[in-house]
Amino acid sequence: MFEDKIRRIEHSLSYDDILIKPAQSSVIPSEVDISLKLSESITLSVPVFSASMDTVTGYEMARSIIRCGGCAPLHKNVSADENTILIRKLLEEFGSDKPIAISVGVGNTFEEIDGFVKAGANVMVVDSAHGHSENVGNLVEYISTHHPHVFLIAGNIVTAEGAKFLIDRGAKAVKVGIGPGSICTTRKVTGIGRGQVSAIAEVASFCHDKGIKVIADGGMKSSDEIMKSIACGADAVMLGYMFAGCDECPGEFLDIEGEKYKLYRGMGSLSAMKSGSSGRYNKNVLSNCKWVPEGIESYVKAKGSAKEVLHVIEWSLKSAFGYLGVKNLTEAKEKSELVRISKAGFKRSDVHSISKVIPTQ
Repeated sequence: MFEDKIRRIEHSLSYDDILIKPAQSSVIPSEVDISLKLSESITLSVPVFSASMDTVTGYEMARSIIRCGGCAPLHKNVSADENTILIRKLLEEFGSDKPIAISVGVGNTFEEIDGFVKAGANVMVVDSAHGHSENVGNLVEYISTHHPHVFLIAGNIVTAEGAKFLIDRGAKAVKVGIGPGSICTTRKVTGIGRGQVSAIAEVASFCHDKGIKVIADGGMKSSDEIMKSIACGADAVMLGYMFAGCDECPGEFLDIEGEKYKLYRGMGSLSAMKSGSSGRYNKNVLSNCKWVPEGIESYVKAKGSAKEVLHVIEWSLKSAFGYLGVKNLTEAKEKSELVRISKAGFKRSDVHSISKVIPTQ
């Protein structure tokens, strides 16, 4: 019995384990279309979501990301009344054909969720560290039944079974990733997780012919890993670290040894859970037990505006599509081929064998 577990162990891959093979091409980056149609009324010009974290996506980040063609679900570590006001402001500025997005969880009441929709939310993210759980499924079912026009995203999961569970309850997109985030310690604390590349590929294979979108969430630190997510079947990505430290992120800049930094913390960190995210990790806010955090707090260097970050992502993807000879996301997902690389191959995938890098201006 237990020996069988060892014999059945899968080889679980992550971003550093793979590269994408180039192909014959007549495509140039300026010809590439990386847009993603979420619903009949909402199209993203860039397939990117900012993470619904309280040190990443507040009102100013949402405004900036929407302007640039992405989607930015407001984090839920504020009162429902405050988020309702912000939804109204975003709707007034951008209109209903743009993604007016909000993150919700099992800690929200049905009345609060109804209020978000009434205020103008047309994209809703049911966010949990373990999306393959009954309380998450019940919330997804409520939203899909009572607000069928809302584009409903649910997660997080890492298996086809988890995806089916959420889809059967009405999710129109699923979010993939347990534990890969740069400030997440779920894997270290619990031993639970799966290599992100393997997880995306399995979930995307299940969702491919069902019209369900797949969003890779967590662990991406650079544009190559966004492209690898797409090659594995993701329709879009959700980014925390890559936006952390942007001008629009909540919080003030700190000066540390002459350089500007901003706070970046996992939603499973102790301070974030005390601020309201405990439900995401199934920690009972009324419990007398001492919480065990599943995330850390950190500081990241200032990165400039979210617009600048998205510009780099957009043109990195378009360049990658040119190498592959593909013109859109569907072709990129279906025609790209992956290769396994060795530790030595990975080492030579970055700058090496030089003494000093000259900083770019």
